[in-house]
Amino acid sequence: MAATPKKKRTAARILAVGAGLATVGALVAALPAGASVTKGGGNHGRYVDVQLLSFNDLHGNLEPPTGSAGRLTRLKEDGTTETLNDVGGVEYLATHLRQAREGNRYSVTAAAGDMIGASPLLSGLFHDEPTIEALNKLKLDVTSVGNHEFDEGARELARIQNGGCHPTAGCFEKGKRFRGADFPYLAANVTNEKSGKPLLDPYFIWERNGVKIGFIGVTLEGTANIVSAEGIKGLKFGDEVETINKYAKVLERKGVKSIVALLHEGGLPASGAYNYDCDSPGPGNGISGPIVDIAKNVSPQVDALVTGHTHQAYACTIPDPSGKPRTVTSAASFGRLYTDTTLTYDRRTKDIVRTAVASANHVVSRDVPKAEDMSRLITRWNALAAPIASRPVGYISADIDNPLDATAYEKPLGNLIADAQLEGMAPADKGGAQLALMNPGGVRAPLVHKASGAEGDGVVTYGEAYTVQPFTNMMTAVDLTGAQLITTLQQQVSGANQAAPKILQVSKGLTYTLDMTKAGADRIVVSSVKLNGEAIDPSKTYRVAMNEFLAGGGDGFAVLKEHKNKLVGASDLDMFTAYLAAHSTPSAPLAPPVTGRITVVK
Repeated sequence: MAATPKKKRTAARILAVGAGLATVGALVAALPAGASVTKGGGNHGRYVDVQLLSFNDLHGNLEPPTGSAGRLTRLKEDGTTETLNDVGGVEYLATHLRQAREGNRYSVTAAAGDMIGASPLLSGLFHDEPTIEALNKLKLDVTSVGNHEFDEGARELARIQNGGCHPTAGCFEKGKRFRGADFPYLAANVTNEKSGKPLLDPYFIWERNGVKIGFIGVTLEGTANIVSAEGIKGLKFGDEVETINKYAKVLERKGVKSIVALLHEGGLPASGAYNYDCDSPGPGNGISGPIVDIAKNVSPQVDALVTGHTHQAYACTIPDPSGKPRTVTSAASFGRLYTDTTLTYDRRTKDIVRTAVASANHVVSRDVPKAEDMSRLITRWNALAAPIASRPVGYISADIDNPLDATAYEKPLGNLIADAQLEGMAPADKGGAQLALMNPGGVRAPLVHKASGAEGDGVVTYGEAYTVQPFTNMMTAVDLTGAQLITTLQQQVSGANQAAPKILQVSKGLTYTLDMTKAGADRIVVSSVKLNGEAIDPSKTYRVAMNEFLAGGGDGFAVLKEHKNKLVGASDLDMFTAYLAAHSTPSAPLAPPVTGRITVVK
């Protein structure tokens, strides 16, 4: 690792806005005959194996994630699948990474964004300072920004990088000042609209004993469409391919020929199993989504792409513009996996021997010792959060799930949240809503029946409810015509969402058919769209409840910006906890809502 002091590494980083085993991910070819490869302690030899450890989309999950958020699917040799329960947790991630580094003198750890944001209460309550502290202890070398790094705006991201107490909440621990991230956040494609200068460092050069690897970090170009507009005023999010190619040339001019792109955008493998071979040929196999076209157009100067955003697991090869295979990886989310990639560095050419690159995803199992420093960190912050986090807000009779499977379009917890929002906004003086729409990305974790602490099985604490709905979005009730409502449903599977559908969670009474055998907007069977059994009238006006993120056209739902007569209500979290309190008691807990509001044809 480059031995650059933290103060120098973070100086002037904010420039603009003021303030287990998976599939081998590449072809493995022989090196020149007689070539010696340095793997451990030696400094000699032409070839050096550099270990690249990577992960993505941690989202502040310091404690072991529960329910479906703490599971993985594994593909067995006979073609069937099995579920791995109880994976993830930073105490275990730290142990796995530290064990993986043993015997590897040349080891660098990188991430592909969304380390913070949409976090459980343990981190989110403290504006993600606990997660940054944990990542510092993990010895993370570098990460790209993700869209969620902008949840609280560019000024807060500057504080996360450079340190200092929160401007309104202050310092959380007496006598302690938040030190910021020891690692650089990279955002090459996030620039000031007026000056054109990058908001953050565009690249980082890792160096050890003359071995140099350049990292270019970008977030998805569409970030502005999925975060609050207020926090990113004056910023431009540029094209991922153009930006990576631009800085690959900059690094080449600096003599750095080994380059890794950290990209917060991803793909959708044909299987949800973490060890699926996404290089397998045949119809319906492989990987799809935005990352495919990006990878095919990123300069051949770039030797590997570490990706994220879709929360999927893969270690694939996608050909670069010259047709040469190149590794593209993602380690799911929430610290459930990490990727181990071997980059064989040629000291003579100063480049990576691409045909010798290999990647594998590894499960963060909980059968290893907990990292004691992480346990102490969690205990310390939990003590500060306990008075708020442990308060009971409701009772459930069983798990209310939020499946992570991209094809699980209607989710029990999504139905519950949409019902809660409808109930909160239905009274005439609260907005008069007739239905509610909830963006699926705003539901961050399942509700789990098993107790997470001393509260008892079936008890939902405020901390658990916060983990489900961590954004504190304000709710709104707006006027939409029936035609606009149908267009909203069509925009789930067309336009910006055609490649990766975003299926809104809908309140009880709204039903329709989603025909996935068709393409684009035709996937919505218009004649099937009904409210309380009556067909939607295109010319009629409906009162619709949704959070302010959706009302602003977020997640590619541009038509929602055309709403009229907006009334702002309480926050989504307040409505969620109020619904739990109103509909559950210790003797009459709330049962999981049934699905069936959306009929899916496959």
